[in-house]
Amino acid sequence: MFNPSMDLRNHSSVTEFILLGLTDDPELQILLFILFSLVYIITILGNIGMLVVITKDPQLQTAMYFFLRHLSFVDLCYSTVIVPQTLINFLSEKKAISFLGCAAQMFFFVGSAGSEVFILAFMSYDRYVAICNPLLYTTVMTNNICIRLAALAYFGGFLDSLIQTASTFSLPFCRSNKITHFFCDIPPLLKLSCSDTSLNEILLFLFAGSIQVGTLLVIFISYAFILYSILRMPSATGRHKAFNTCASHFICVTLFYSTVIFMYMRPSSKYTMDQDRVASVFYTVIIPMLNPLIYSLRNKDVKTALRKTIRRTSGA
Repeated sequence: MFNPSMDLRNHSSVTEFILLGLTDDPELQILLFILFSLVYIITILGNIGMLVVITKDPQLQTAMYFFLRHLSFVDLCYSTVIVPQTLINFLSEKKAISFLGCAAQMFFFVGSAGSEVFILAFMSYDRYVAICNPLLYTTVMTNNICIRLAALAYFGGFLDSLIQTASTFSLPFCRSNKITHFFCDIPPLLKLSCSDTSLNEILLFLFAGSIQVGTLLVIFISYAFILYSILRMPSATGRHKAFNTCASHFICVTLFYSTVIFMYMRPSSKYTMDQDRVASVFYTVIIPMLNPLIYSLRNKDVKTALRKTIRRTSGA
């Protein structure tokens, strides 16, 4: 019987959770295992490749690529938190994850994803300074400022994660241990609690919502000034170059935020497991693969640095 004086783990009679995953069709699970494996390999190679190229190439030691390196790092982190366990579950009959394992997965996933929204916002501010105040760029976006902004991104992301994880796993899970999802996320876990989760939903909306809205506001304001400055440029070549500079970041922002807002900014009455699982695949599996591809294919400096790195490696 549940005893409210017990510690965090003992707040629940559940010692492990069963991740029901995306499907119970064995043949489809094999197909998904192959697809997820291929996507994860591309994700690993793409993001590690981006980290190596940016670190090694002296031409990419600017604020823009500093943040891009951290974007690749957090993409690599939260993809690795989710996908390997999902691959194991595709081939496993039990599909179990321990109580503490589930809490750890949620903590690192929410923390990494939360850090990413801050990094995307800081990247938009970086583009604003570069395009709207180019003469002040090296003065404003110093190495010290970039390091502080990156530290703020991780602090904000993981502080929110600590609050969300602690509040979620302090609930009693006496209704069921079967999570209708392929990883430990907040909404499906709240569905399993046999206590009132209204406070958790308020915390989720307030903390996650304030982070999403605040960072999105920074991005909107930055791009409003950027667009205004670009349209005032007398040269068509200059406008084209400026648009290209922002295009990759804008695509990544659009993909990421549209999925995040759909998943976490809906009222609970609109929440459906099937919709959330499909959105989560895009959010946790596809986007971390796409981000390095978008930047490497659309960014001339990255493509040049990548070719130099490949030539040095093949000639070694």
